[in-house]
Amino acid sequence: MGATAGDERVILYLIRHGETAYNRDRLGLGRADVPLTTLGERQAAAIGARLAREPIERILVSPLGRAIATAQAVRGERPIELEIRDELLELDVGVTEGMTFPDMRERHPDFFAAWVGVDGADTVMPGGESLRHVYERVAPLIGELRAAPEGVVAVVSHNFVTKVAICQLLGLELDAWRSFATDIASVSIFDLRDGRAITRALNDTCHLEMDSGGGSTSG
Repeated sequence: MGATAGDERVILYLIRHGETAYNRDRLGLGRADVPLTTLGERQAAAIGARLAREPIERILVSPLGRAIATAQAVRGERPIELEIRDELLELDVGVTEGMTFPDMRERHPDFFAAWVGVDGADTVMPGGESLRHVYERVAPLIGELRAAPEGVVAVVSHNFVTKVAICQLLGLELDAWRSFATDIASVSIFDLRDGRAITRALNDTCHLEMDSGGGSTSG
C-alpha cells in the first residue's frame, strides 16, 4: 500500500503497541511505563513483518517503552530515526493506574458513573486528565500530518490516543470514541489527501496469530 509516483498523499498507519502485563490482567493503564510481555513482543514483530515492504519514511512514537519497543519492530532495517513525540503519551489515568474495573467502580463511584455516561470524554480521571485533554494535545500533530505534501508515516501509540486521532481524522465528534475498537497491536490505515482522510483499514489485526490475544483495555 505504498505511494506511487505522482500520487501526492500521506499514507498514515496508526498502530497500537503490543500487549503488556497490565493489558493481559485488565488493569487500568496510562502513563505507567510497563514493558511488553513475551506475547506483546511477538505481536510487535508481527506488525513489523506485515509492514516490512511498505515505504515508511517516518515513525512517530510515544515516549513510553511499550510504544518504543513496538516502533522499533516496525522500523526493522530501515535507516530512519524514531521521532519521540510527547503528544502521543497515553491518557493520564491518575490514581486508577493499575486498578481493576471493579476496584475503580468501588473506590471512585462518582467518577465511574460519569465516565460511562454521555459526558465521559470530558470527565477527568481522578488525579489525571480527561479524554478531551488528549484530544487537544493530539490535534496539532494531526494538523501537521494533514499539511504534509506526501509521504508514508507510522504513528505508534496507545488506545485512547489512537481513538482520538481517528475521531480527528474522520471529523467525528469526540463522543464517537466508543463507536469503534482499537485493539492491542492493531493497525489502522488512512490516506490523507486534499484535506480528507480516507479509511483503508480500521483496527486490523489480521497479522496476529490466532492465540495472540487482543482486546481494547486501556493503555
